[in-house]
Amino acid sequence: MKFLFDLFPVILFFAMFKWGEGHPESAQAMAQHYLGGLVAGGQASAAQAPIMLATALAILATVAQIGYLLLRKRKVDTMLWVSLIIITLFGGATIYFHNDTFIKWKPTVLYWCFGGALVVAQMLLNKNLIRMMMESQISLPDAVWQRLSLAWAAFFGVMGLVNLYVAYNFSTAAWVNFKLFGFTGLMFAFIIAQSVLLSKYIKDSR
Repeated sequence: MKFLFDLFPVILFFAMFKWGEGHPESAQAMAQHYLGGLVAGGQASAAQAPIMLATALAILATVAQIGYLLLRKRKVDTMLWVSLIIITLFGGATIYFHNDTFIKWKPTVLYWCFGGALVVAQMLLNKNLIRMMMESQISLPDAVWQRLSLAWAAFFGVMGLVNLYVAYNFSTAAWVNFKLFGFTGLMFAFIIAQSVLLSKYIKDSR
């Protein structure tokens, strides 16, 4: 359930973009009605309407996630706060300038923030954030915890580069598809590979 909760803004982003792509006139009218006051020049173009609507909905979905957790008096992860700040900044720029370049950079900046946080915490603060999140579930030697943290940092770094490659070499529609299915697939593959490598420690800890 948490995985679907985390994917909620991405799924809505994808669904809204696809709807706008298939209904360009309606998308432009909706973007003009709801976002026209936020756009430089006051005009939402038909070409940019789908990505603008999808971006606005993703921002609202992220706000709704945090609001839901706060109402339930549950902890809001730092990553979710960071995600809200980044999508608001880059999404807001996409809407204002009606330019999808900004929102395409959002995943890269987010992934690099995550990866950078892992490296800084381990190298400068002597804290292993991955260990702090997973230690209650699995017992690992200190050296393995360090390698695991660096592996996640490297993975986030590569994900950021992959996002830029897709963003600048394929259409916006292809990037939107990859944002949902490609990144999700890569994440699953990495987690599965990680689980296989750590399986011997899981068995030993029983």
